[in-house]
Amino acid sequence: MDLPPERTSQNASLSEDAATAKRAGMTDTQRPEARSPRGFIDRRARDLTAERKILTAVSAVYERYGFEPLETPAFEYADALGKFLPDADRPNEGVFALQDDDEQWIALRYDLTAPLARFAAQNWETLPKPFRRYAFGTVWRNEKPGPGRYREFTQCDADTVGSARPEADAEIIAMAAEGLVAAGVPEGAAVLKINNRKLLNGLMAAAGVADEGQKLAVLRAVDKLDRLGPDGVRLLLGEGRLDESGAFTKGAGLNAGAAERVLAFTAAGAGRAETLGRLADVIGGSAEGDEGLAELAAIDAALTSLGLGADRAIFDPAVVRGLEYYTGAVFEAELLLGTTDDKGQPVRLGSVGGGGRYDDLVARFTGERTPATGFSFGISRLAAALRAAGREAAADLRGPVVVIVFDQTRMADYFAVAGELRGAGVPAEVYLGASGMKAQMKYADRRLSPAAVIIGGDEFAAGTATVKDLDLGRALSKGVTDNAAWRAERPGQVTIPRAELVATIRKILDAQSLDSAL
Repeated sequence: MDLPPERTSQNASLSEDAATAKRAGMTDTQRPEARSPRGFIDRRARDLTAERKILTAVSAVYERYGFEPLETPAFEYADALGKFLPDADRPNEGVFALQDDDEQWIALRYDLTAPLARFAAQNWETLPKPFRRYAFGTVWRNEKPGPGRYREFTQCDADTVGSARPEADAEIIAMAAEGLVAAGVPEGAAVLKINNRKLLNGLMAAAGVADEGQKLAVLRAVDKLDRLGPDGVRLLLGEGRLDESGAFTKGAGLNAGAAERVLAFTAAGAGRAETLGRLADVIGGSAEGDEGLAELAAIDAALTSLGLGADRAIFDPAVVRGLEYYTGAVFEAELLLGTTDDKGQPVRLGSVGGGGRYDDLVARFTGERTPATGFSFGISRLAAALRAAGREAAADLRGPVVVIVFDQTRMADYFAVAGELRGAGVPAEVYLGASGMKAQMKYADRRLSPAAVIIGGDEFAAGTATVKDLDLGRALSKGVTDNAAWRAERPGQVTIPRAELVATIRKILDAQSLDSAL
């Protein structure tokens, strides 16, 4: 039986690989298994295009607010990251580190904030103050991977270093809200949740918690409120909790009264002004707690002047943020859109961004407290959330126009066709495989090409080109009937003078843009 051309080509390639392995003295058992490391994923055009669109939109918002771009290296010295990692009791764990040839340990950056602190300390004398910068890039976390939790992902941050004013926090929050809309989240479909670490410190002082390890255990327990609910957090505030897998997590060791006081604090959320009143009652007038309340009141006033109402930014005492370096206001962005997985089942993706005030981070290098505040979008998570909510634009997934090859001896002519389309701003490629017409059309369809250009010997002789509208074919195959009269005027395939090729392709591209808007 004759194999189809693509199968023959594939088998030839496999035979070459086998011959190469044999020459290298490799046996079948020595061949590596093609696999991705745990927590690392391959991303194709769909993911990359969505993330690039979000990065471009959010960066434009940051620049409109007056933030300048900055890029720092992927690696930092491990001691520059220090204890500011997921768990303070595991210094230098949670990162991917290696020892350089000078015997110093360097680590892939865990986030974009620690590198900013190092940069600010290193260049403080020459920087404008406050220093306002934004950055985006890949970060790496040596943590246990899970559903939607990767060890490599993209963040996009904006930070103000050198201002202690609560209004700096408010501006960051307002900018984050605007960034969400620019990224494709409808206004009102996300909320910024705001708290202050000083309130939490005041709460623990009122509850009699003085030990730093116990404080951290309380913060970790509260941070799990959304996932475990009040009953689960109550266990973690006390002796501990046994999860479904049988693993036991040691608790913070609070007595019942102190645990209930913490839970009452987390339940104090309402309108911004009303929440401040409720929190004042729970905290009990501690000096640090009162300072946190005053800062939230100033943030409330600034957000109101910036036009950000309680429907888009609220005070939520349950917001903790996991990193230890936060010293004041903390905030998280949460989508209110319904999201589903690939099987159509409801799924909760949680926070798509967060940040807060970290006034002690630069001081690790300088010895002098330098106020700072910032926000970070999890770009990969935000892109996944928009897709799960059905907010991904179909037009973003379009591939190039494919020029079909009939005659291998006329490759130069086919490349001239592709060059003409590219010169007009239309993405295009010449098919470079060895398959026939049917396989080439299948290739164009898999690339989500808007159209295929077909030029054989007859077309070359007549100075014409045949264009097949693949977008229309996809729409008709899905039973789309919207705007039927307009569709009736779109032939699925048309032969046109060669000089009209660009205009014809443009018409197909414009039609697809109209389809997306319908």
